[in-house]
Amino acid sequence: MPAAVPTSTARDLLKQQLKADRQVLIAAFREDGKPEKLLRGLRQSVDAVLAEAWAGAGLPPNTALVGVGGYGRGELFPYSDVDLLILLSEPADAINRGRLENLVQLLWDLGLEIGSSIRTIDECMTESQADITVQTSLLEARLVCGDQELFERMQERYHGALDPQAFFQAKTAEMRLRHAKYEDTAFALEPNCKESPGGLRDLQVILWVAKAAGLANSWSQLATRGLITQTEARALMEKESAFKDIRIRLHLHTGRREDRLVFDVQTAIAESLGLAPTGEGVNARRSSEILMQRYYWAAKTVTQLNTILLQNIEAQLFPQPVVLVEINERFNEVNDLIDIRDDDTFEKYPSSMLEIFVVMTERPNLKGMTARTTRALWHARRRIGDAFRADPANKALFLRILQAPVGLVHALRRMNDMSILGRYLPAFRPIVGQMQHDLFHVYTVDQHIMMVVRNMRRFTMSEHAHEYPFCSQLIANFRDAWLLYVAALFHDIAKGRGGDHSKLGVEDARQFCESHGIEPEDTELVVFLVEQHLTMSQVAQKQDLSDPDVISAFAATVRDERHLTALYLLTVADIRGTSPKVWNAWKAKLLEDLYRVTLRVLGGEPHSADRELRNRQDEARAMLRLYGLPEHAHEALWRQLDVAWFLRHDAADIAWLTRSLHDRLDSPKPVVKCRLAPIGEGLQVAVYLKDQPDLFARICSYFDRKNFSILDAKIHTTADGYALDTFLVTEQNFAKSYRDIISLIEHEICELLTKQTPLPAPSRGRLSRMSRTFPITPTVDLRPDERGQYYLLSISAADRTGLLYSIASVLTRYRINLHTAKIMTLGERVEDVFLVDGKVLASSRNQIQLETDLLDALKV
Repeated sequence: MPAAVPTSTARDLLKQQLKADRQVLIAAFREDGKPEKLLRGLRQSVDAVLAEAWAGAGLPPNTALVGVGGYGRGELFPYSDVDLLILLSEPADAINRGRLENLVQLLWDLGLEIGSSIRTIDECMTESQADITVQTSLLEARLVCGDQELFERMQERYHGALDPQAFFQAKTAEMRLRHAKYEDTAFALEPNCKESPGGLRDLQVILWVAKAAGLANSWSQLATRGLITQTEARALMEKESAFKDIRIRLHLHTGRREDRLVFDVQTAIAESLGLAPTGEGVNARRSSEILMQRYYWAAKTVTQLNTILLQNIEAQLFPQPVVLVEINERFNEVNDLIDIRDDDTFEKYPSSMLEIFVVMTERPNLKGMTARTTRALWHARRRIGDAFRADPANKALFLRILQAPVGLVHALRRMNDMSILGRYLPAFRPIVGQMQHDLFHVYTVDQHIMMVVRNMRRFTMSEHAHEYPFCSQLIANFRDAWLLYVAALFHDIAKGRGGDHSKLGVEDARQFCESHGIEPEDTELVVFLVEQHLTMSQVAQKQDLSDPDVISAFAATVRDERHLTALYLLTVADIRGTSPKVWNAWKAKLLEDLYRVTLRVLGGEPHSADRELRNRQDEARAMLRLYGLPEHAHEALWRQLDVAWFLRHDAADIAWLTRSLHDRLDSPKPVVKCRLAPIGEGLQVAVYLKDQPDLFARICSYFDRKNFSILDAKIHTTADGYALDTFLVTEQNFAKSYRDIISLIEHEICELLTKQTPLPAPSRGRLSRMSRTFPITPTVDLRPDERGQYYLLSISAADRTGLLYSIASVLTRYRINLHTAKIMTLGERVEDVFLVDGKVLASSRNQIQLETDLLDALKV
């Protein structure tokens, strides 16, 4: 019969023992902050309870309880699983199966999160050969209690069957896949301290492959074997301890197994580590920013040393004949890797710390550096100081890297990873690992800059020409395109200093260009781009591009075609480098439209409303003829539309709307037309009916209910009192079944506008987790435009569902007439600009009350 289940009293005593041990250990950790002591203590506490439970389980003497995985390694995090292997000498019979089930159930009843397996030695061998995860967990097997001889037999069989070469290949392949899952960067704003590149798992991989190869079981042993230096071993132990500390605090703060440093917990973890905010006003830094910058620097160190160690272990496991090609008196090529000729190459020839990256751009076949070279460069980086930076030879080498025909992005990323870039450019170093809490950047400042350089570089590569053909066309004819990389490198370099980073970065860019002998004309271009890198996106997305004064002012800012083209290319690369979510086809169209119309003005063509009106109408008439419409079919509609309407729509939109409405101008029912947007993303919706005060709000309520995002809205009232409104909307599933969606939208909006049911109350919506952690204070700004004809209403707030409808409801209540709405979504933040008018706005008191009510509507 199965062994009796322990009495509730015995169970309670064991449970109380575990709880008491845990409380004492955690209290001691909060006091002394020693992660290893806590992890070892929790493991020893569980060991003791397991031994008691095992002793009372009534199992045969030839069985063993084995800790595997992290628990087998001898450490236990507060909310981690206890990974156990119950090792049998032979398959369990019915009686022993019952006893095993009782044991496992008891352990769960005690509050332990058990990850258990029950196997014989043969089953362990079979499973480990088939599954690298099982093989890895058995590598760290530790006898907790039971038959030691049985455990040793299993160990002997396991190590006899272990193939160190195959294990190395499997674990490094697994690591590459894991890194790819985290976009191959340790610099994500919400990293996983265990799984992300440069985290705890990377450290464990080193020790696993070293142990499997019989090289070492610890960092100190690796140093003794000469695979790393004592200094590197100390650095790895420090980083490992720091990551364990953070992981423990994550578990304790969240009360569960949690390894992600998400925004919600970063401040709490920072404060528990004793970090406090610094500075005031524009120079203020959150405690979470200080924590994360330290984390990124540590992860970068781990990544670098991980590369060195794995190369050294690989060389031990896979010895191969050396194929050596001399490059110059400082470098050789060894098996497709660049290698220093002597251990003290970087000491004897300091300039070689930059030259090595030049050589790698000139020899694309080189896959990287040898471990010896990486280590030597890593340690020599501290020699880069003022004298090094002032050396004309080093300045020339750095310019050669920027001007390299291939390999620039790899070179700059390697230089950043090796801390060479931040030491050569002192202004760059403070932004390494610096977070950005603007809710639309998803990278740290340095990684964002690397992404912008990468995007700019891709414009020049034929294999990527299909992505942004217009950009590729422009950069192909741009003289000295490498100057754009300089501008990209400096455009955000002053982030975090306080003040306008565009202005502050100008001095860094100017100083770099002048000290590196860049021609005054080219220096002026770089400085212009750094100072104005936000201007084009702001004009395109916030101002009325149909206004000749707007275009003339922008043309005066850029001055000539070269500056315009450079700014356009940098703007596209910059927006795309913030987040995959920020760039869309609508922003692409706005920027390209602004570029083309400005180029015409710079070319001497006057941007007059009359000329633009004629051009658009002529082009629209030509399109209508292709549709087979009668020659004068457009006239009745066009007579009801003013110049502003034509200037706010391109010829294709004018033709589409004319074809849809020319024979329905007096329709008693609403006319709703929908089509795939010509920009290639989203849907274009047109609504035509007798004007009514709450029309915009009513349509917004529909889009809100459907969870559609409005990218653009053009609101117009014809001369005979009809509303002709167009919307550009998008939603994730449009592409899957757009024909059905188009028909549904046309039917439902028509029905909504016909029934005239009362408007629903706006929902307050829900902020995203990121917006709750880094809240945005809503702002509302109402001011007359330059002509005094309309008012510009600018609104900035955290994005949420129902936001535009909430705004529209307030405008409806005040009987505000809306003419255009420019919707700009920047990740989690929206910046909307509305062109409005209304009798109520004549009173300054009403204006203040309107702003107050809008602010209230923006609250969540």
